[in-house]
Amino acid sequence: MHCGLLCRFLWLWPFLFYIEAVPIQKVQDDSKILIKTIITRINNIPHMRSVSSKQTVTGLDFIPRLHTDLTFSKMNQTLAVYQQILAALSSRNVVQISNDLQNLQDLLHLLALRSCPFLQDSRPNTLEGLGGILETSFSMEVVTLSRLQGFLQDMLQQLDLSPGC
Repeated sequence: MHCGLLCRFLWLWPFLFYIEAVPIQKVQDDSKILIKTIITRINNIPHMRSVSSKQTVTGLDFIPRLHTDLTFSKMNQTLAVYQQILAALSSRNVVQISNDLQNLQDLLHLLALRSCPFLQDSRPNTLEGLGGILETSFSMEVVTLSRLQGFLQDMLQQLDLSPGC
């Protein structure tokens, strides 16, 4: 006897009935662990250890700086900008970090759904004209990763305070 689609669905019904949503605390904890992992990845890049935080590089104003009042929207937008910059860099050091940033954006989106149900997925303006500059700039990688590291540390503290929309 052929059971068909209805029988298969009825067989799966008890399993579907017991599926629970992931607790928001678990998502927040996963976000914090991922942030710490990204910071560790940045710290493990050999040339990042030899750079002083007091050095300045001009002409890199498009790289986001630290924010004091981080909301889910600002976090998402800033991570998207960093992801664009890292994607344009030709360094193999930043590929996994870029992937981690995408995963972090997804986790933030889940966190934001709890308190900001109508939060739009806003994409920043694209950084199209920087391709040639980014591909050849060692200092660009260092500045980007240093600022990203500071941003992530601020983000880690803000997640404990339940940021607004």
